[in-house]
Amino acid sequence: MSNEGAPVRGYAPKGKDTGIVKSKGTAKLPILQGEAIPIDARKPGWLKVRSPGGPNYIRLKKLMRGQRLHSVCEEAGCPNIGECWEAGTATFLILGDVCTRACKYCAIAHGMPTELDWDEPRRVAEAVTELELEHVVITSVNRDELADGGAAIFAETIRLCREARPGCTVEVLIPDFKGDENALRVVVEARPDILNHNLETVERLHPWARPGGRYWRSISLLGAAKRMDPGMLTKSGIMLGLGETTDEIRQAMVDLRKASVDILTLGQYLRPSPHHAPVARWVTPEEFAEWKRLGEEELGFQHVESGPLVRSSYHAEKQARTVQAGGVGEIREVMEADVPAPAEVISAPAASGLVQIEPLRRRA
Repeated sequence: MSNEGAPVRGYAPKGKDTGIVKSKGTAKLPILQGEAIPIDARKPGWLKVRSPGGPNYIRLKKLMRGQRLHSVCEEAGCPNIGECWEAGTATFLILGDVCTRACKYCAIAHGMPTELDWDEPRRVAEAVTELELEHVVITSVNRDELADGGAAIFAETIRLCREARPGCTVEVLIPDFKGDENALRVVVEARPDILNHNLETVERLHPWARPGGRYWRSISLLGAAKRMDPGMLTKSGIMLGLGETTDEIRQAMVDLRKASVDILTLGQYLRPSPHHAPVARWVTPEEFAEWKRLGEEELGFQHVESGPLVRSSYHAEKQARTVQAGGVGEIREVMEADVPAPAEVISAPAASGLVQIEPLRRRA
């Protein structure tokens, strides 16, 4: 694809074939708590992983290319790609590989996607069958230019995966659909085994790190999903190391429990490039273990997957088969659906409502 007209400076991955890729900004991103860790600093031993390259990894990579599919494992630079792909599991990225939002921590390309690929669900289902998966995770980029945010594609992918591979459990990691309950209902009524939407960070950092979203919109979306189907497992995730405090982490966990979230994942934020938010600290395995204890024993999560290398779909197949749904919570209606997100502006009509992100301005 051509990158003609794209900004020269900033993080703009090349080689994307599903849209016009734009820069996410420059390297001058402030850290909001403490001192930043240099991007070239040596990582602690607990963050080191083997380079991928086993036979199953190579087989799955060939399958992805042959089916013209994307995986969040590759697009987001997941450190567990070798372990998971060797085990024959992967998280499929649908709705293309170009996102309409520009979150400061995410390695996925930002820009304007092209047309909707209605054949994509069929190809995902074929891949699930060929890999003989027992559990499949389906996530997507944000598609804010679509009226339903891509909900119909999610529902069709769930349906075809179930038809192609009966008995395979299905987990979806959905965007916030800008708080549209009708779009959410389309996905819920397709009956995924787990419905996941990541909170990503604490309330104070949310407008800075995730300017296209809203903190309470994300939490309440999960509460609304539980109201629609109390028997469905709900899940969310938080990255640690962006500059949050321990009190803020605990409060975010408390807030998620108000929406009766069943499963929580906690992992270390790793900086994809110099043009992304810096890492504030390395969180130790001991601290992650304490958050797991607190989440399960004190706050009531059915399961907490917590560790430096944990990501949203890590060990997801075990969660789908062993965790029981908790029922409806205190928060049951989508909040902030009609409130623009911080720094969110709507582009010209020609761009069909693409969400663009204004650069963060330092306060005087």
